[in-house]
Amino acid sequence: MSIAKRVQQWATFARTWHIYDCTWQNPFESAALVKTHLMGLHKPIYHPMISKRGFCTTHLQQLQRPLHQTQLCPIYQLQKRNMGRLGTVDPSSYSQPDLITTEHSVLNWKVDFAATKLQGSVVHRFNVLSSNLEKILLDVRDINVTNATLLAGGSELPINYFISDPVNDIGQKLTLELPAGTAKGSLNVRIDYETSSSASGLQWLNPTQTLGKQHPYMFSQCQAIHARSVVPCQDTPAVKFTYDAVIEHPTELTALMSAIIDKKQPGKTHFKQEVPIPAYLVAIAIGRLVSRPLGENSNVWAEEAIVDACAEEFSETATMLKTASDLCGPYVWKQYDLLVMPPSFPFGGMENPCLTFVTPTLLAGDKSLADVVAHEIAHSWTGNLVTNKNFEHFWLNEGFTVFVESKIVGRMQGAKELDFKMLSNLTDLQECLRTQLSGTPELTKLVVDLSNCGPDDAFSSVPYIKGSTFLRYLEDLLGGPTVFEPFLRDYLKKYAYKSIETNDFKSALYDYFKDTEQKDQLSVVDWDLWLTSEGMPPILPKFDESLSNVTTGLAKLWSNETVSKLSDNSDIKQTISIHQLIDFLGKLIESKDIVDLNEDKIELLESTYKLKQSKNAEVRFRLNRLIIRARLLGRLEEIIEFANSNFRMKFCRPIYRDLAAWPEAKPAAIRNFVKVKDQMMTVCSHTIEKDLGLKTI
Repeated sequence: MSIAKRVQQWATFARTWHIYDCTWQNPFESAALVKTHLMGLHKPIYHPMISKRGFCTTHLQQLQRPLHQTQLCPIYQLQKRNMGRLGTVDPSSYSQPDLITTEHSVLNWKVDFAATKLQGSVVHRFNVLSSNLEKILLDVRDINVTNATLLAGGSELPINYFISDPVNDIGQKLTLELPAGTAKGSLNVRIDYETSSSASGLQWLNPTQTLGKQHPYMFSQCQAIHARSVVPCQDTPAVKFTYDAVIEHPTELTALMSAIIDKKQPGKTHFKQEVPIPAYLVAIAIGRLVSRPLGENSNVWAEEAIVDACAEEFSETATMLKTASDLCGPYVWKQYDLLVMPPSFPFGGMENPCLTFVTPTLLAGDKSLADVVAHEIAHSWTGNLVTNKNFEHFWLNEGFTVFVESKIVGRMQGAKELDFKMLSNLTDLQECLRTQLSGTPELTKLVVDLSNCGPDDAFSSVPYIKGSTFLRYLEDLLGGPTVFEPFLRDYLKKYAYKSIETNDFKSALYDYFKDTEQKDQLSVVDWDLWLTSEGMPPILPKFDESLSNVTTGLAKLWSNETVSKLSDNSDIKQTISIHQLIDFLGKLIESKDIVDLNEDKIELLESTYKLKQSKNAEVRFRLNRLIIRARLLGRLEEIIEFANSNFRMKFCRPIYRDLAAWPEAKPAAIRNFVKVKDQMMTVCSHTIEKDLGLKTI
């Protein structure tokens, strides 16, 4: 038997048992090629033609021995390593968008509620950018691939595929071998697979976990890098693609996606998304859902029991969409629907195209928290249309979106409310720096380094608030909204359908103003200071502080005075808005010292502002944090009840962090978390485990 044949046989055995992570060239001329092409770093790999002293030069002697007598030597030893940068374009993705990029994907999924899996296939149409490309690298996470096929000229060619060992909180690399001499241009590959029953990007609810209590529910959350647990893909925002989907599901349930419904049949729904999107915007939800109209091209979806309340709460959606279009340009996504999620949804909202997901914690009964919808609408331009190339530049998505959101609020409610909102955001940022990011100051930079940190661990309010503050600073510097808003529209038009980095924004800014009187003002901007300095924004713009001064005064009053003096003080009874109440409670939490923070003061606070009667989740969240700060152990049960009422990370993580810092309460917090963690999405449970000290980064 030839050496090449012997190596091929061993390669087949190795691939069958998944004992390495490598790319094979076929055929092999000698065993030396094994050593050349093996790239796995995770497992010891043994080969009969490589001796303990290195590559054996006397191949014949080795081949003449029975295999069990051959001295086998590991080519690569098992080793622990840092994550490092997985790719040159995106540190959190193995894919190589500089060599090959996805243009269109066709998803065929069968939804199996019994097994809590998606089963089916994806056909990717790639554009090969490099001649003689040897392999395609895709991102996966806990996905069971059963077959990979090259589709060409009506024929199907099976191709070899290999999946690497996992990197914690990141996932795995799927390697697809390509035939020698693969040319540039279009290439179609089908991958048959099924998701894991515990896919990080999917949440499966049994009927008892839904409002209706009769039907199951499933939804996805793919941002930042969880699309790889739902579909083998180039899971990087550097790549945008269109997609079609055919979803088989129980006939009594409704399927929705981040796409337009193309056709509906009993138990089967067809979707089309004709605008290119990154993988993290692929979304699906299936449940017993009904809708109500919000506008000409807008509906709200929810379970029957709350859909009417949702329609009332979000009745201003069409006005917000019109206001955003006036600011940013034409809306290209055709449909703008809202889906009000189950309480386990981990975010306030998710800007999935055509179908924004929002948390039910926004249902305050008075539309006071509907600003989150303005934020998600703004993402239709800032994030979805113009996208950060990787999550080190996440502020290009979120900073711009908060900036546009505040402008929507300003146009609908007035300039004072705009400035008050931005000042309130700074209070939230200060709290984030003091608690969540106190041990990782490098993550308080506007542009971060994700070489050894996953996007989930870096997620915070910094890109949102520090980023929007930077844009407000630039707007004021360059002459205000009348000057800056035309630039904003030009920037969005210039980079529409593209993925960009911070330098692209900087280039657009200088290019737009290069022949204007504002050119000299740009020389004042210290880009390094803004982009790479840690902590709070280095420069605070001048805001209208009239509404904020009221809340600052109240926070000082409640911090400095005793209960007896407060009871007789008429200032605490002044009329304030719900947004001022939220800001005041936030500033009170941030007060370094609070006199007499005890049960009496908490009860006075509750009675003065009717906090116990409030349906506003932002109010209840801040009240519970003050109760924790007061160390009222007798009220621990109601704190945990609030933590269990929803698994929105904005609320859960600070509550658990506060409880972790309270020695008497920490054991109860851990017991409760262990009990309910399976009801959380992975992105939520993963971060809370670290907040509680149960898991290290």
